[in-house]
Amino acid sequence: MRIAVCGGPYANPYALHAFADDARRRGCERLFCLGDLGGFGAEMDPLWPILTSKSIECVAGNYDVALARGDEDCGCGYRDPKDNEYAQLIYDHTRAATSPQFAAWMGTLPTERRETIAGVDVHMVHGSTLALNDFWWESLPPDEHRQRVRASGADVVLCTHSGLPWQRTVDGTLVVNVGVIGKPANDGRREVRYAVLDLEAGRTEAELVPLAYDWRAQAASMRAVGLPECLVETVETGWWTTCLEILPPRERSRGRFHLYRSTLATGFRPADTGHRLQDESGEGWDKAAATPALQDATGRPVVPLFGSPYFPSRLWLYTNFHCNLACDYCAVASSPKADPRRLAEDQVRALVEEAVAADFCELYITGGEPFLHPHIVSLLDHASAQLPTVVLTNAMLLRGSRARGLAELAGRKLTVQTSLDGATAATHDLHRGAGSWQRTLDGIQHLIGLGLPPRVALTETPENAHEIPAVARLLGELGLPAENFAVRPLLRRGFAEHAGYGAEIGADSSIPELTVTADGLHWHPAGADKATSPDMHLSGPGTSLERGKQLVTEHFFAARLADGSLPRPVRCAV
Repeated sequence: MRIAVCGGPYANPYALHAFADDARRRGCERLFCLGDLGGFGAEMDPLWPILTSKSIECVAGNYDVALARGDEDCGCGYRDPKDNEYAQLIYDHTRAATSPQFAAWMGTLPTERRETIAGVDVHMVHGSTLALNDFWWESLPPDEHRQRVRASGADVVLCTHSGLPWQRTVDGTLVVNVGVIGKPANDGRREVRYAVLDLEAGRTEAELVPLAYDWRAQAASMRAVGLPECLVETVETGWWTTCLEILPPRERSRGRFHLYRSTLATGFRPADTGHRLQDESGEGWDKAAATPALQDATGRPVVPLFGSPYFPSRLWLYTNFHCNLACDYCAVASSPKADPRRLAEDQVRALVEEAVAADFCELYITGGEPFLHPHIVSLLDHASAQLPTVVLTNAMLLRGSRARGLAELAGRKLTVQTSLDGATAATHDLHRGAGSWQRTLDGIQHLIGLGLPPRVALTETPENAHEIPAVARLLGELGLPAENFAVRPLLRRGFAEHAGYGAEIGADSSIPELTVTADGLHWHPAGADKATSPDMHLSGPGTSLERGKQLVTEHFFAARLADGSLPRPVRCAV
């Protein structure tokens, strides 16, 4: 026997009608609905004649139970205040749009259904076998899947409530979350989903079927009664704009939007170092003025994580890892003896194109020493023609064949950044090597002469902290404006892992800045050496940047939900 099972019509008569017709065209002999007739959409009462005339057999969801009892809220099981705010708004409309007769009919529905169909023991529930409003997510740990299966013991368990369709076999039981037909599955498609099951001689096969319906009519009906535009947007785009906080990290990472706008911090205040820290715009990270909240002309209450202050849209590319210096606090353990792990020229060019397509807004090219890459100027030419580009260098290899053509890039979207760790050679050379201070100063002056006045960062140590004002004066005397200089903390990674001072940085406590190396994708440029920072390695070579954004988003929310904290920026660039 072939059956069709849907979840959550959500006051969407257009989708419910399409479900019934599509299922019959596919040869389904029986049609079932797993509840939540109301919620999200505008038109409740038109569902009733469709359910009865199309012989759709129903179980009650939490929405239906609440409406039948006259409850003050839907009992959806949300925990976040913002999720509940939207849930309440929708429920209030649904109660007003539901006739007493239809609500009373809902009160006659069972909250689960179990029967043997073609020799298969089928258990139909709304949330899960544990509770009416339990969210049975695909990403639940194996033990939690087993707990829900053991509570039933059926051959097949069918559920909905979460709104996201999936299927898997758990200890011999086929579990199918049939999704909902009232709104899209947060996948950027306007189609909704339902399940078709073939049951025969004790065996079952299930398919999650995309369903096209008149979404324009649904959107128009929602606008006509004054439901919030963000809800209509979900119908029109396929992306959820409300009730996000209930989503587990993996499910949340797959959507377009991840955070309520009200969640965004009004400003960042990293640990007090006693010195002014600057971001790339030259504004102090410790400025008293708050960072303006992200603005959106649509008034949409949610934003993507990517492009927010919690996941800046900058991409780091490590062209190579070998270096002409062996700084004893290098976070990625670069030195003349390091394995070059070079990105080929065509790889870098392809990554630049991919970054543009993936909506990155700026590139940071670093190493090792990137001017050891044989094609570095050509790569900077290509990158800066596409996106604002910063190259981080020790400024010692800016002459000769590798740097030929650098002057032609002046006036482009290219910034050069270098490091000066003291006002005297003795202080700077202590960590970077004898003679490096003078060669760095020569490089800074050379860049100024090329029309590429660099930005300069000082990595603070106990030996140079007292020289910070003198370094600022020295750079000013060379003609660099004050905003081109910033102080950054030493990061305890790479060669500095066991230093007795500096800042700890980890994927669970720092804001991500997606980084590409020959080893794949990393959480942050300070953790880009896979050997010394394996905890910051996200995935291997060949992983797309879009997949990287998803991995970062999933990890961000896993860490956030673990302790409720929000991370701070730890930036390698000025």
